[in-house]
Amino acid sequence: MADSNTGLFGTQERSNWIRLRTLILLRWVAIAGQLAAITVAQRMYNLQLELGLCYLAVGVSVIGNLIAIFVFPENKRLSETENFLMVLFDLLQLSFLLYLTGGLHNPFALLLLGPVTISATVMSLRSTTIIGGTAIILVTLLAEFHLPLRTDQGFVLRIPDVFVFGNWAAIIIAVIFMGAYSRRVSSEMHAMSEALIATQMALAREQKLTDLGGVVAAAAHELGTPLATIKLASSELYEELADRPDLREDASLIRDQADRCRDILRSMGRAGKDDLHLRQAPLSAVVQEAAEPHMRRGKTILFEESPGPGGGPQQPSILRKPEVIHGLRNLIQNAVDFARATIWVELHWTDDTISVRILDDGRGFPAHLIGRIGDPFVRRRRSESDNRTRPEYEGMGLGLFIAKTLLERTGAELTFSNGSDPYQTVTTDRNRRGAIVEVIWPREAIDAQIGDNAIPIGLNRPIEV
Repeated sequence: MADSNTGLFGTQERSNWIRLRTLILLRWVAIAGQLAAITVAQRMYNLQLELGLCYLAVGVSVIGNLIAIFVFPENKRLSETENFLMVLFDLLQLSFLLYLTGGLHNPFALLLLGPVTISATVMSLRSTTIIGGTAIILVTLLAEFHLPLRTDQGFVLRIPDVFVFGNWAAIIIAVIFMGAYSRRVSSEMHAMSEALIATQMALAREQKLTDLGGVVAAAAHELGTPLATIKLASSELYEELADRPDLREDASLIRDQADRCRDILRSMGRAGKDDLHLRQAPLSAVVQEAAEPHMRRGKTILFEESPGPGGGPQQPSILRKPEVIHGLRNLIQNAVDFARATIWVELHWTDDTISVRILDDGRGFPAHLIGRIGDPFVRRRRSESDNRTRPEYEGMGLGLFIAKTLLERTGAELTFSNGSDPYQTVTTDRNRRGAIVEVIWPREAIDAQIGDNAIPIGLNRPIEV
């Protein structure tokens, strides 16, 4: 399975998102807390501390902050190395302060978890491992080597050894758990963010293609008359210049190029038109439009229609939304990628729902991943047979995530299953034993002839370019 940090932006780039001023502010808060703790311990509880060394440890942090403020610009963003050094410095400074104030006998030893958590959230696995390992080593050393806490009467404040061992074990476990937990949560959040960006890009591209198709269709309509006139005039010249072969060849060229312009505009206009009546289309037409790029890839795609209770014999007209077309296209592409020879697309409608079910005769979804299908950047390790049969495929689950996100935006509910699953009876056809994806919409969410979705009848709106 691929590392969940791979994607549009890796961990190396995520570390560059942290502003230096953010860490400086956090360090000022830590400095204020350290000074307050030292002051309270000395003034209120009369503890005998090595004040010179304690203030030296805090002063180093103050000097580091001042240098960072005056040397670097306010909008400075830290690189991976700079981030690592900043966090490591804070970890070492805090450990030295704990060494001066009782080691693990000091309840503030838990603050060592802070740098580890920050590292796991924003830095790479290598940097996080180094920070976590350093924290574990320092905690182990502090358990044995530290300056004792003494009262003004000279008594040493210490807790029983069993509690020191308990503190050591608790901090070690917390370092490992908090580091792993923070990294896992952060990685999933960033992976989801990257996948959503990819979804928005795919939707924007589909929308641009649709808008461009409308502009091209309008251009084709407006240019149709002058192109027809050019062709007519050139044909007449071609006939009249029978005795002038050189000019007749030019007239033939003009006629051929006019035909070529007509064909180019016609092919470009297939992306879509801004006519009101083309904002909706029969269910089968929309699904076939989504499947069209994959119809000639060497696999057979069969379409089946079946009305359900209350659905009526006539299939419904649905909205031609870019989300619907692009989402279904991704699902069909996935089926074509993994099918052996045949893909079935079943269209079903009832009085309440409209559904599209896509089945294939492939091996189906991997059993250990079927519960995570639709998550971004999910990929199983490729086998040798996969490398031989589909050497170009490098899928990471992003296509299915985009399809799921776009279709759910239109009100659909998606389910993923395998036809070979013995615990399900999705299909009784032995040929359709591969992957099965079912998309179900409430009828009022996508039917273009009912409710708020009803397409108005009237003059087409001017195309806005």
